[in-house]
Amino acid sequence: MSRRRADPKREARAAGIRVSRTGRSTPPDDTTRPVRLAPADVLRLGLLGIRTRRMRAALSALGISIGIATMIIVIGIPASSQKALLNELAALGTDTLRAEPQPDQRPPVRLPEGADAMAARIGPVTLTSAVANTHAVVRRSDRIDPNDDSGLAVLASRANLLDAIHGKVRSGRFLDAVTERFPTVVLGHEAGIRLGFDTLAPGRTPPQVLIGNRWFTVVGVLEPAPLAPDIDRAVLVGWESARIDLGFDGHPTVVYVRTAESAIESVREVLPRTVHPAMPGLVQVSRPSDALAAKRATENTFSALFLGLAGVALLVGGIGVANTMFISVLERRKEIGLRRALGANRGQIRGQFLTESVALSTLGGLAGTALGVAATFGYAWSQDWPAVVSPGSVAAGFGGAILVGAVAGVYPSIRAGRPTPTEALSGT
Repeated sequence: MSRRRADPKREARAAGIRVSRTGRSTPPDDTTRPVRLAPADVLRLGLLGIRTRRMRAALSALGISIGIATMIIVIGIPASSQKALLNELAALGTDTLRAEPQPDQRPPVRLPEGADAMAARIGPVTLTSAVANTHAVVRRSDRIDPNDDSGLAVLASRANLLDAIHGKVRSGRFLDAVTERFPTVVLGHEAGIRLGFDTLAPGRTPPQVLIGNRWFTVVGVLEPAPLAPDIDRAVLVGWESARIDLGFDGHPTVVYVRTAESAIESVREVLPRTVHPAMPGLVQVSRPSDALAAKRATENTFSALFLGLAGVALLVGGIGVANTMFISVLERRKEIGLRRALGANRGQIRGQFLTESVALSTLGGLAGTALGVAATFGYAWSQDWPAVVSPGSVAAGFGGAILVGAVAGVYPSIRAGRPTPTEALSGT
């Protein structure tokens, strides 16, 4: 019985020896290229440890999530507190100046009719308004002595006065583009009390007051105005109505200016020459509020506090991830040795553990970001503060989690790929 002739190339391939087209054999292991893993495969291997050890992965992610949540909370809660404090300081007029003629001058100094519009041309100025004394007398009834003004002033007012002095309406409404042309008035807080109209009942006929010989309808009553106590004791009439009904000459007596806080000193220097170019020396301008210095000091103090607390939180989270990954490498030495024996090189082992570290930090970052935002909003709501969670802090928290995971996983991943297959399998 004839025997089939042996094929040398087939036998060499069966033995694992590479044979070129010329028939020459080459060593099988030393010159073979390792299998390159696709990114999806690297991710799958990185998630393998998380899926098979879910409890440990959950605790590891919890550690980084607490760190990131702490970072967001220590930024968000002080920022919300700072915002509430800055709002209170801003209500004290940190951005407001007041220009008026020097008192007790003979003849009296009069500002130009368009003084507030002239002040609005200064670059950093954001808002201007004005009031003017009409020298009229207000009475609750025509049965009261015409010379009894109850210590109240009748002021012509621009429609945007409340924005300039941080004022609020207690009841009713303030003057607008329509009502300022008609015989309507708004009472300051003290004026409303003295006239007996401290509030307006909705649905009822509004009361009237007598100014000169003309009845004016009360359309609103103001809250106390700490920045302008003279407004509390005033009856405010629309600018055009004062011209028509009270013979007002149009010259303002006080100009209110709101400006950028960073430029308030510069605006104060040029304001007299702007509102009264002919006689700037006879115009006095209020000094910036002492609350402005307190506000600036508060901003600087909180900024330094934010940086310190955020750094500590990130450091704690990074140490936790590094510790978890290092222990994971020690526990999985036999798994590493088996993969090395099956052909995985050092780079693939390092990639697996580095991917696992980043994945753990990503999961922890997502959970920590959500927890930190929710805790910040909840605490701010309980303290009646405006909640401040900037998108930058959220992005920094999540990005910081990924960065910390990558940095913390570098050494454990290098340690994982260092031993030979024999050393890894033996557990030494």
